[in-house]
Amino acid sequence: MNNLIAPGMNAQAVIATERFVLRPLRVSDAGLIAHYTEDRRVAEGTRSIPHPLPPGATDSYVKRAMAAERDEDVWAIDGSANKLAELLGVVSLTRLESDQSELGFWVGAGFWNTGFATEAVQALVAANPHGSRTLFAEAFQDNPGSARVLTNCGFEYLGDAESWSVARNSRVSTWTYLRKMA
Repeated sequence: MNNLIAPGMNAQAVIATERFVLRPLRVSDAGLIAHYTEDRRVAEGTRSIPHPLPPGATDSYVKRAMAAERDEDVWAIDGSANKLAELLGVVSLTRLESDQSELGFWVGAGFWNTGFATEAVQALVAANPHGSRTLFAEAFQDNPGSARVLTNCGFEYLGDAESWSVARNSRVSTWTYLRKMA
């Protein structure tokens, strides 16, 4: 894996994998993000994506992800160098404390069951761009595919919890996971 540093203040690492590159979001990603997250199944698999998407939601998300002062680093899963879509989904790390981060991810429904999510999470864990001692993640209990991604990437089950889902407008039962870093 090659890790390059993107230019700019508070730069994010660019992380190469076999099939794609994890790179910081750019303004041109907004259209594909909106396209994929307008799918109710994708939105309902996350805590924060509303369904239906209100006007300007995706542009605001991209703008926050590109801001110099941010708590969350978001990477596009970009397959364009290997004749795949320019944006397959996203993976993110949110700083919780100086040595702890929370991992999140989603891929477009057309790319489910391709291993893209697992490859993206594995690459981000291996790179550990926040230098975290501990990574946390969660999966909705009605989404065992996301739970498999986490366990395949070395996350250990911690317990059951609940999180609010904006798209579902309700609390959703979750499985919580932890990954201790070397």
